[in-house]
Amino acid sequence: MRVLVTGGAGYIGSHTAKALARAGHEVVVLDNFSGGHRWAIKWGPCVDGDLADSALVAAALKTYGIDAVLHFAASIQVGESVRDPKKYFWNNVVNTLRLLDAMLETGVAHIVFSSSAAVYGNPEKVPIPEAHPARPVNPYGETKLMMERALQAYGTAYGLRWMALRYFNAAGADPDGELGEAHDPESHLIPLVIRAALGRIPHVEVFGTDYPSPDGTAIRDYIHIADLADAHLKALEHLTRGGESMALNLGTGQGHTVREVIAAVAKVAGREVPARNAPRRQGDPPALVADPTKAMSLLNWKPGFAELDQIVKSAWNWHSKQEKE
Repeated sequence: MRVLVTGGAGYIGSHTAKALARAGHEVVVLDNFSGGHRWAIKWGPCVDGDLADSALVAAALKTYGIDAVLHFAASIQVGESVRDPKKYFWNNVVNTLRLLDAMLETGVAHIVFSSSAAVYGNPEKVPIPEAHPARPVNPYGETKLMMERALQAYGTAYGLRWMALRYFNAAGADPDGELGEAHDPESHLIPLVIRAALGRIPHVEVFGTDYPSPDGTAIRDYIHIADLADAHLKALEHLTRGGESMALNLGTGQGHTVREVIAAVAKVAGREVPARNAPRRQGDPPALVADPTKAMSLLNWKPGFAELDQIVKSAWNWHSKQEKE
């Protein structure tokens, strides 16, 4: 298939582009490089542009004879979404609707959408199943839920076939060492802990030490980036076989505390990691752990890097390599 990967120069998009190319698909990236990197585009041509440019998007779909879209392009910082919700609703909702309309215009009927566990808000039970009530507690989560609902409506009215993949905490780096996480600013825990271990930052902040967990810190489900990429490939195959459109969780089903992550980095780095306790952040749930049973069954998917040490090791290899270069 010929697949358009929006945001394909970013962290998850680039890893997924590699997985698509390895599976024999033709990859075309569309990115405005607001957060992505040109060095991450290695598996096909790139259209420089923004989803706000509807004519450009429609032209790209036509020119390259696109069969399906994997949509990663979005603003992703939860804190920023609270400070600047306008940016998030325009970029994550309005621009995605423009993409869907361009797909309808050009007859592209399949899309895999990058959603988030943020749609659940503060969970009532853990692990979290897809049937859990969706009650986002920040504008970022609201934008993802709004687009899931739009996809459902477009599917009913126009025959659009879609999958919405609700990620928990994406982490790690390409096992081959070609790609890794390079956000600026960085907000994800594992790369921040690695930066502290490498001395790039003075310490890592531990937000909240009074949670109901074994060590008082928040619990999260970390899923390796290669496993996320593999799930997108399998979701696309599911759709093209005529499978049902739906939202699915992507996680390992295992939770790890912040202090467990710090300890895992210290182990692989062979050094202590400077950390400083800080108050809880508003809206941070005590625990977010996926129930990924449905994705495993429906997509015949299973995380290949389910252990925290594996995830941290791949991230450490990537970041320490960048330090040397």
